[in-house]
Amino acid sequence: MEQYIVTGMSCAACQNRVEKAVSKVPGVKNVSVSLLTNSMGVEGTADDAAIIKAVENAGYGARRKGAPAAQSAQSEIAAEEDALKDRTTPVLKKRLIWSIVFLAALMYISMGHNMWNWPLPAWFVHNHMALAMTQMYLALIVMYINRKFFTSGFKSLIHGAPNMDILVALGSSVSFGWSLFVTYEIAGMYAQGADPASIMSVYHNELYYESAAMIPALITVGKLLEAMSKGRTTDALKSLLKLAPKKAVLMRNGQEVEVGIEEVQTGDVFVVKPGESIPVDGVIIEGSTAVDESALTGESIPVDKHVDDTVSAATINTSGFIKARATRVGEDTTLSQIIHMVSDAAATKAPIARIADKVSGIFVPAVIIIAAVVLVGWLLAGQTLPFALARAISVLVISCPCALGLATPVAIMVGNGMGAKNGILFKTSEALENAGRTQIIALDKTGTITTGKPAVTDVVAADGVSEDDLWQAAYALENHSEHPLAVAIREKAESDHVKLAEVSDFKALSGHGLQAVLDGKKLSGGSRKYISTVAEIPSALQKTSDELANQGKTPLFFARDGKLLGMIGVADTIKPDSAEAVNELKKLGIEVVMITGDNERTAKAIAAKADVDHVIAGVLPDGKEAEIRRLQKYGKVAMVGDGINDAPALTRADTGIAIGAGTDVAIDSADVVLMNSKLSDVAAAVRLSRATLRNIHENLFWAFFYNVICIPLAAGLYAWKMNPMVGAAAMSLSSFTVCMNALRLNLFNMHRTDRDHAMKNRVTLDDEIFREEKKDTDLDTDKEDNKMEKVLHVDGMMCEHCEARVKKALESVDGVVSATADHNAKKAVVELSKDVDNAVLKKAVEDQDYQVTGIE
Repeated sequence: MEQYIVTGMSCAACQNRVEKAVSKVPGVKNVSVSLLTNSMGVEGTADDAAIIKAVENAGYGARRKGAPAAQSAQSEIAAEEDALKDRTTPVLKKRLIWSIVFLAALMYISMGHNMWNWPLPAWFVHNHMALAMTQMYLALIVMYINRKFFTSGFKSLIHGAPNMDILVALGSSVSFGWSLFVTYEIAGMYAQGADPASIMSVYHNELYYESAAMIPALITVGKLLEAMSKGRTTDALKSLLKLAPKKAVLMRNGQEVEVGIEEVQTGDVFVVKPGESIPVDGVIIEGSTAVDESALTGESIPVDKHVDDTVSAATINTSGFIKARATRVGEDTTLSQIIHMVSDAAATKAPIARIADKVSGIFVPAVIIIAAVVLVGWLLAGQTLPFALARAISVLVISCPCALGLATPVAIMVGNGMGAKNGILFKTSEALENAGRTQIIALDKTGTITTGKPAVTDVVAADGVSEDDLWQAAYALENHSEHPLAVAIREKAESDHVKLAEVSDFKALSGHGLQAVLDGKKLSGGSRKYISTVAEIPSALQKTSDELANQGKTPLFFARDGKLLGMIGVADTIKPDSAEAVNELKKLGIEVVMITGDNERTAKAIAAKADVDHVIAGVLPDGKEAEIRRLQKYGKVAMVGDGINDAPALTRADTGIAIGAGTDVAIDSADVVLMNSKLSDVAAAVRLSRATLRNIHENLFWAFFYNVICIPLAAGLYAWKMNPMVGAAAMSLSSFTVCMNALRLNLFNMHRTDRDHAMKNRVTLDDEIFREEKKDTDLDTDKEDNKMEKVLHVDGMMCEHCEARVKKALESVDGVVSATADHNAKKAVVELSKDVDNAVLKKAVEDQDYQVTGIE
C-alpha cells in the first residue's frame, strides 16, 4: 500500500470526494482516505503523478507520504512525524483569537448596547445607519479571518461535491446578505425621512450581522476543539516515532565511533552502555544485561539477555554493557515495522465506516435542500422573510456531517494506539473490527499453546539409584547429541549445575539411542524398546512410562553396565498462561479449537492440560487451511499460529493472529500480531476490539441522533425558535463530543476479566461435527483424487521432533501428497498421487537415521 498526505479536507464529504476521484484512476484497485490523519492509502499499479492529479482535480492537495526508497528509514520516520505534526491547531488558535477580538466589539454593539444599553459615544447612539455600517465592517473582518470556510465551501460546490464548509459559508453569507439588504433599506428610510421608531424597529429586528460573524467564529471553536482531540488520538503513533534512536556507537578498528543511525549496516558491531537505547535490531555477541522492552511490548519488567539473545531497536539497556551484531537496520527493524503497521491501519477503513460514508456522501446536499424547503415552507405559511431566513440558516449551521465522518476513524485510531501500547498490533482497521466479532478461535499447538521447545518434565530414578547419579549419567551421555530431546536434558542439567563428566567411545545408534563409556563402565540411553535390550525395566517403571506417553511426553531410559538407572520424561510443555488464556476466551463466549499436525494422542494430552474442548490432530499445512474453511461454516473464525505451516490458515481465517516470536511468514500472513507472544493477549485483543466497536456504535448513535433531533428543532417544527448562533454552537460541540467519547478508550483495561461476558450470537460446536465432516471429507477426497496410501513401520522415533523429521523427509519425495508420523505407534502413513517404489520411501526415512522395518 502506498500512502499519501491529502490537504484541504474538512469533513466526511471531502473524504468521499477524494476517494471517488482516486478510485477512477486506471490501475487503482483500492483506495481509503482518512479524515482523521489526512492520509490516503492506495493499492494498485497507478503512478504517483496520476493519483496526485486526480486529488488536485477534485479540489484538494496531495503528496507522497514518506521518503523515496533511496533515502534512509530515519528519513521515513521523520516524514511520518512530519505527516502527524499538528499544523491545524496553531492556525485555528490564531484565527480564533482574532475572531474573538472583532466579534467582541460587534457583540458589544449588537447586544450589549441594543439590549442592555451599554454606553457608546453620544454621536453614535441614535445614528442607526452608523451602527449598522459598523456592525457590517466588523462582521466582514470576522468573515475574512475565517475565509477558509467560504473558499473551501464554494469551491466544493463548484466541483459538485458540497462539504460541511458550504453549510457554514451559506449560513453566514445568507445572514450577511440579508443584513446588507436591510442596511440599504435603513439608508433609504433615512433618505425618505422615515419615522425614527420605524427605523429603530427595522434595525433591531432584521439585522443579522452578529449571526454572520458568530457562525464561522463558533464553528472555528468547534474545529479547534476537534483538532486538539483528534491530535490526541494519534498520540500512540507519535510516541512510537519518538522512540526511534538517532545515533549508534559502532566498533570500528577497535575504537568506539558514534554515527548517525542511517549509517548502521547489517553485520556492524555496536555497543550499548547501561541506560542507553538500543539503536537497531541485533544479536548479543558479548556481555549480558536486562532490557526494558516496554516500549514495544507493554511489559514493564526488564528481560534478561545473554550472548546469542536478540535485542530490538528502541528498547533500553538497563544494566550491563553489551556488544551486539546488527541483524536488522533501517525500515527492517521491529520498531519500524510496528510504525508501518499502525500507520497502515490508520490509512485503512473499517467496514462499519462505510455506513457513515454512504450517509455523509448525500448528507450535505440533503441539508441544503431541507434548508430551502424550510425557507419556502415558512414563507408559504405566512411568516416574514427574516423569520424564514433565520430558520433556514439554523438548519444549515446546526447540521453536522463531521460527527458522522469522525465517528468511526477516531475510535479506530484510539483503539489501534491502545493495542500498540500493549504489544497488540492490528494491521488494518478491518482487523480491529473483525477481532471483536470472532465466534471460533483455532489455536495451533506448537509454539502457541506450548513453548515449542522440549523440556524435562519428570525424573524417575530406579530403586537404589539417586537422582544425582541418574542425572550425571544422562548429562554425560546426552551432552554429545544434538537431538532436541538431548538439548532439553542438557539445558536442565546445566541449570541445576550438574557436574559434567567426559565420556569416551560415544556412539549414536541409528533409530535406537546412545552409547558411551564413562570410568570404564558402559552407559546406554534411549527409548524403552532399546534399553529393554540392555537392562531389565521393572513393571512399575514400565507403567509410569505408559502414563507419561499417554500425557504426550517422551520417556527416555538410562542404564549403566546393564543396570537400569532410571527414566527422564521430556515434552513440549504448555506455556504458563495457556490454560488461563483458553478459559478467558471461553468466558467471552468463544469456541476454542486446537488444530495441530501432531498425532491425536499427544494433541489430546496437551488439549486436556490447556482445557481446550475440541481437537483436530494430524493435520497438514494445507489441511489446516481446509479446517478453517470448514469452521467458517459455523461462524467467524480467528486463527492463532506462529509457524510457516500456519500461514495458509492465517490468511484464510476471518482474522489471522500471529504470535510475535513466530516466523516472519506467519506475521506477514496475519491481521493481528501479538508482540508479547502471550496467548492471553488473544483475549485482550478481542476485548479491545469489542470495546472499540461499542465506542463506534455510541459515536454513530450520537451523530445520527444529534442530526435527527436538531435539524427539525432548527427548522422551527417545535415550539422553540432557535437562533442561528445557538445552532452554530451546537454544531461545534457535536464533533468535539464524538472525539472525546473516543478518547475514553484510553481508559479501557483490556486485561480486566471481571466484566467479560459471552456474545449474543455465540456458536456451539459439537465434536460429532468434526468426526462426521472429516469422514465425509476423506471419502470425497478418495473418490475425487483416487489417492493411494502406504503405511511405513518406522523404528527409532522417540518424540514429536522425530515425527516432524520423518514427515518432512517423506513429503519431499516426488509423488507423496502428504505424510503423517506417530512415534508412539511407530509408523508413518503416506498419501500418494502415483505409485512410488518402496525402496525410495525407505531410503528417504533411513537417510534421517531411522529404521524402516516394513511397508504395507
